[in-house]
Amino acid sequence: MTGDRMKSKVFFTDMKGSPGSGMLVKTERLFDAAGYSDLFKKRELVAVKIHFGERGNTAFIPPIYARRVVDRIKTAGARPFLTDANTLYVGGRSNAASHIVTALTNGFSYATVNAPVIIADGLTGKEYVEVDVGLEHFASVRIAGAAAHADGIMALSHFKGHEMTGFGGAIKNIGMGLGCRSGKQQMHADVKPKVDPAICIGCGKCSRWCQPGAIKVVGERAQIDLSLCQGCGECIVTCPQQAIAVDWGTDTKLMQEKIAEYAFGALAGKEGKVGFINFIMNITPDCDCWGYSDAALMPDVGIAASTDPVALDQASIDLVNEVAGRDVFKETHKNVDWSVQLAHAEKIGLGHRDYELVKVG
Repeated sequence: MTGDRMKSKVFFTDMKGSPGSGMLVKTERLFDAAGYSDLFKKRELVAVKIHFGERGNTAFIPPIYARRVVDRIKTAGARPFLTDANTLYVGGRSNAASHIVTALTNGFSYATVNAPVIIADGLTGKEYVEVDVGLEHFASVRIAGAAAHADGIMALSHFKGHEMTGFGGAIKNIGMGLGCRSGKQQMHADVKPKVDPAICIGCGKCSRWCQPGAIKVVGERAQIDLSLCQGCGECIVTCPQQAIAVDWGTDTKLMQEKIAEYAFGALAGKEGKVGFINFIMNITPDCDCWGYSDAALMPDVGIAASTDPVALDQASIDLVNEVAGRDVFKETHKNVDWSVQLAHAEKIGLGHRDYELVKVG
């Protein structure tokens, strides 16, 4: 107990298997033990948030696990769809067409997961809902439209290291993952975008999308008036030549706090309609956005679930460190204090770091 509040429950199953009790069956048992069968009602649309993995990456959650979760949601009569938002960086998932091809390439077809793949922020990342949050860094956040309009969310997160946040779990999967492309820019960068004159062709598309009118085409090149720029990132998303640069050099503490605030916005209005599952397996040092996967930092730990994303991520960290006998992510990313995202998420009311661990066989 903390005061009069019950600790959040985190349900956990380890990697031990036996005949009739393999990891896929244990995933279903975990789903039921966490009470997820009661979250969703008949005909409700449920966004199953998952990272499809970049092309060449092999560490993402295997589709066979997503299938078991989808089937459990369907048992309740709800209508699940697998989803993620487009990436800010240029790669195999920066627009819906390429994103879906990448998902299919990595095994996320209807035949394998029993649900359609819908890219949450549309073809080019411009389909989002502005959600008022009134928090420390954002008055409002831009949440990918399909997720914002869904009746509920089931977040499946590959728990692993991350070069900018120390680790990536439920909070990052929902916060960064469900921010639209310009929302991702807001989280990643604290400075204004810059035009590369060697690449810009002066097409003017960025100027037409610039709400504050900060961009003008002068001669044959776009120029940004930094005194007017709001740092929204729409120009970065819009530029067909990729001539407007992303600043990846943001402060890691600030970035983690911004991700937590985006997670708050992604969950707004969905109280009692959200579940989280962390797959603490194939614990690689970096994000699945890379086109390769490094060796795992340690042996697989298991799978954990909770309706409290803060408690879930804290428990996942504790389980990892207990098995490893050390602070794995601090050791791997020495300049990143991973606790920042948990502390800020708790501060803004996203959840609680204290929890009760319930083991599921």
